[in-house]
Amino acid sequence: MFELTIEPGFPLRVSPAQPGVHLASAQPQLQTLVDQHLLEAGGILFSGFDVGGAEAFRAFAASFGHPLLNYEFGSTPRSKVHGGVYTSTEYPAHQHIPLHNEQAYTREWPMKIWFYCDLAAQQDGQTPIADSRAIYRDMDPDIRQRFAEKGLMYLRNYGNGLDLPWQSVFNTDSRAEVEAYCTRHDIAWEWSDEGDLRTRQRCQGVARHPVTGDGVWFNQAHLFHISALDAETREVLVDSVGEDKLPRNVYYGDGSPIPDQELDQVRAVLERHKVVFPWQQGDVLMLDNMLAAHGRAPFKGPRKVLVAMAEGHGQA
Repeated sequence: MFELTIEPGFPLRVSPAQPGVHLASAQPQLQTLVDQHLLEAGGILFSGFDVGGAEAFRAFAASFGHPLLNYEFGSTPRSKVHGGVYTSTEYPAHQHIPLHNEQAYTREWPMKIWFYCDLAAQQDGQTPIADSRAIYRDMDPDIRQRFAEKGLMYLRNYGNGLDLPWQSVFNTDSRAEVEAYCTRHDIAWEWSDEGDLRTRQRCQGVARHPVTGDGVWFNQAHLFHISALDAETREVLVDSVGEDKLPRNVYYGDGSPIPDQELDQVRAVLERHKVVFPWQQGDVLMLDNMLAAHGRAPFKGPRKVLVAMAEGHGQA
């Protein structure tokens, strides 16, 4: 048994009282802490442990009772590192990644997500987080009601040099396999004469946590919506391909447009609840993906943060 220091807050911070403790050795105690605190805290930061690299991180994430998930129907570029461990989103270092819950743009998502700081950036590069329950409560009641009642319709056009090609999103070169996946997941699809793929899927705007019963703000409308683009990029894209062929966009579930100003209000609420902490090399952050959103700050210098996901929503 190791003596652990627990600092309350969001995220809950857990560290060994003495240096040199291997994360794997402390796992039984950490499992108990997770069982006791994760649903209340939403996120737990394990800091000051000796992790031992990517494979040890994979083993730690997999030790909580669920096989690690593959990154399917992805919306951002990642590289697979090893057996369910991926790089964090590979966007250019100067870009900000807004707060979001992983894969909230679809009907299936991981309940648990882990981040491992293998190398902290020289400057910034934090992984901000936010309490999805607090965001839900703080959201304008009219907007929250519309998102709850109407749901959302996500539109995606793949490839054309504007977004991820469908082959990498669906991890196959087979149209038949894409169509089978879409059928299983209630995704409408169509192929153009040139072989390009377009999909539409109706998804939740808000959700309830299956264990706590808490209402959570759970969508990626503010990322997919055309208002997420800067004015110049938006004008160029719409002029060149038309709104229906944008790489991604989102509407209310009945197909009606979401006004820009509504998403501006959503982004303001997310910003109010953002919590930022500095990465230390070797830190591991564990989030309940429905209770906590995450993002990425721009950074300078090399940065390596790895990700693992488990416990698909609806799994026993």
